[in-house]
Amino acid sequence: MGDLGLLIVGVFIIVIGITNMTGNISTIHGYNRRKVTEEDRPRYGKVMGFGTVVIGLGLVLAYFMTFWNQDYVQYVLISSCVIGLCLIFYAQMKYNKGIF
Repeated sequence: MGDLGLLIVGVFIIVIGITNMTGNISTIHGYNRRKVTEEDRPRYGKVMGFGTVVIGLGLVLAYFMTFWNQDYVQYVLISSCVIGLCLIFYAQMKYNKGIF
């Protein structure tokens, strides 16, 4: 799959993130959203979706970086994953009152 896999998976993750940001949190595991109140669902979806979009954008950016300079691809991937996972962790702790 190689470099093209970065683009395909990145776009797929971005679509899922945008879906979550619009309020449809059905793509998030049930045990990760079971304690989220009905009134917090839109905010939870936005934060979870934004974190997911950040990870997806990192993958897409890494794909395009492979055409010019592969030296920094791992930095883009690592930083986007860390930022995205921090946002997801924040949403889990704030709205789901824990990771599970």
